[in-house]
Amino acid sequence: MAYRKKAYTLKEEIREEGTRYSIGFKDGQGDYHELEVSPVFYAEFRRLELNNRKLENWDWRHREFSEVWEETLNRRTLRLPKNMNEQLIDKERDALLYRLIDELPETQRRRFLLYYEYDFNYYQIGAMEHCNASAARNSVVIAREKIKAQMKKYLAA
Repeated sequence: MAYRKKAYTLKEEIREEGTRYSIGFKDGQGDYHELEVSPVFYAEFRRLELNNRKLENWDWRHREFSEVWEETLNRRTLRLPKNMNEQLIDKERDALLYRLIDELPETQRRRFLLYYEYDFNYYQIGAMEHCNASAARNSVVIAREKIKAQMKKYLAA
C-alpha cells in the first residue's frame, strides 16, 4: 500500500547531551529547512501521523474495488425495482384510494387523514375534534372498513 509522499521528515537524534527532535521540510522556493521542536510537539506530530495512517488504512479496507453498475446495484437491493406493469397498478390503486378517501363524509375523512397521514393518535384527534378518543377511533375504523370494502370490489373485478 503506497501512502502519499509526505511534505516533511521527522528526525529523532540521540546524543550524549540528550535526544534532539526536529522536523525537516522544503519551502515554496525548494530550500530545505530543519526546525528543532520540543519532545511534546514531536510526540503529537507522531500521533497525528499514526491517526492519519489508520484513517488511510480504514479507507483502503472499506473501498469497493469492483465496478458498480446499475445491474450490480439492483442485485444488492433488498427490494428489486418494480416493472412497468406493477408501477401502473400501483398508480391506479393509489388513485382509487384517494378517490375513495375523498368520497368519505367530512368528519370521517378528516379523522382518517389525521390518523394515517399525520400520525396523530386517537387522544390527540379527540382533543382537536372536541370528542373522546373512542369516537375518533370509531370514525377511523368505519372509514377504513368502507375503503377496504370498496377496494375489495375493485380488486376482485
